[in-house]
This record gives sequence, C-alpha cells and structure tokens, in this order.
Amino acid sequence: MSYVISCIDGASRNTAVSDYSAWAAKQLAAPVMLLHVLDELKSKATTELSGNIGLGTREHLLEQLAGLDAQRAKVALEHGHVMLQLAEDKLHKLGVTEVVQRQRHGELAENLRALEGDVRLAVLGLHGEASANTLQQVGSQLETVIRTVHRPLLLTPDTYSEPRSAMLAFDGSKTTQKGVEMLAQSPLFKGMPIHVVMVDADTANNWDKLKWAEQVLQAAGHEVIVALRAGDVESTLHQYQTEHNIDLMVMGAFGHSRIRQFLVGSTTMAMLKESRTPTLVLR
Repeated sequence: MSYVISCIDGASRNTAVSDYSAWAAKQLAAPVMLLHVLDELKSKATTELSGNIGLGTREHLLEQLAGLDAQRAKVALEHGHVMLQLAEDKLHKLGVTEVVQRQRHGELAENLRALEGDVRLAVLGLHGEASANTLQQVGSQLETVIRTVHRPLLLTPDTYSEPRSAMLAFDGSKTTQKGVEMLAQSPLFKGMPIHVVMVDADTANNWDKLKWAEQVLQAAGHEVIVALRAGDVESTLHQYQTEHNIDLMVMGAFGHSRIRQFLVGSTTMAMLKESRTPTLVLR
C-alpha cells in the first residue's frame, strides 16, 4: 500500500507537518503512516574517562552510564509513542480515517529509503527537532534525505496554509519534463493554477519547451501560466513566487543544469532556510 509518510519528531512545528500530511492524504485519497525515528546516538551519554581515575572507579562509572543510557532509551521510546498518538488524534480530527504508526531506530534518511516501496509522498518539517529554533537541520539531515530518498518529498514550513496554487521550477530537461507529467497526472494538484517558470535566456527554443509544458498541463485541466525570466536562479524564483503569491514550490531533485546545481547545492539549503511556503521535491 502507498502511504503519505508523515515524519514526526519533538519539534513544535510538527503541527504543520500533521496539517500538510492531512491535506496531502485527502488530495491523494491515501492513508497516512506516522513515522518517528529514534536516533540512538542522541540518547547516549558522552563522557571522557581518561586521566588519573582508578580502574575500579572507571568500571563503576561505566556501569552507571550504561544504566543512564538504558533509561534515556526507554524515555525516548515512550515519548515517541506519545507523539505518534497525539499526531494520530489530530489527523483523525482533520478528517483522515486511515492512520498507522511506525517507530524505528537509526537515521531518518535510511528509514525512509527502506520504506520507499510504501511511500507515495513523504512530509517533513523544514526545521527538525535537533535544530530547535535554528535552521541548522535544513542543511544537514534534510539534505541527506533529499539526496538519498527517491520518492516525492513535501518540505513544510512552521505554519500551515492550504496550498491553492503551485509553481514548477522548469529548465526543459528530461527531469523537469517528467515533473510536468507528474503534476499533470497527480490529484495532489487538482484544481490548482500552475505556474511554469524557467530562469534562462529568452530564446525560441526555451519558449518551445515552455509551450510544451503548458499544453501538457492544460490537457489535464489546469489553468497554466508560463514565464521565462533572466537572472540568478534562487532570487528570481523567490521574486516570482512572491509577486504572484504562490503557495507551493515544486522542483526536481536531479538534472544537469542550473536547476540541478541550485537544488542539490548550497543555494538550495539557503533558499529552504528562507522558505515560508512548502516545497515539493520530485524524484
């Protein structure tokens, strides 16, 4: 069965993750799998026992630390169960009827990769638990997920607003052509106007590629706006999104162009740190 995977941790912005997961599940008519990953490294105590401590004292301290690690692991497990149940209760209130819970050990990226066969869409907060009120997590764990997981990823901001319009960053490559076809076929975008935006030179060839995208999306029943802009990819896409008040950014993860360099490099992480709207990464 294909699920909307809702990635839950202890950060307060998981409220938005649950909301976007519910929205996606209803749009896709799909069940939700709530996933909480326990990172064992975070729950282990770290210490330095070198120096002039006697052998007996070191052994005693190691036994105490082992006991503390076991207690931390137990508390983390119980806390995870509580978070999952709270998230399930919220999803039911938001109208999602089919919800399952999963708690795993390890790292988020490796767990999502293992579940790929069951993933229709994975929903993750842009700012995870480890980052608290900072943006560090955007540049670390989330980048690993983007590079590792070969399923669509919906990266959500801290607060929820129902998406009513979408914008595809388009470069005419096979990757973004596939993105156009995915948007045309997906019920996630049903009824939405879609902007197809290319940041490149104003040439007849680029306009032909945009016209192709327009025709594919119009045939699927979408209102389509195409645009060809010059300039820096990051700032130009930001500006266009702001000008047209677009709710959802859509991008392909890999290609061989400026868009590829944008998405998988440092520019992407910088843009995600500034994002106030969800970003859908297609694979």
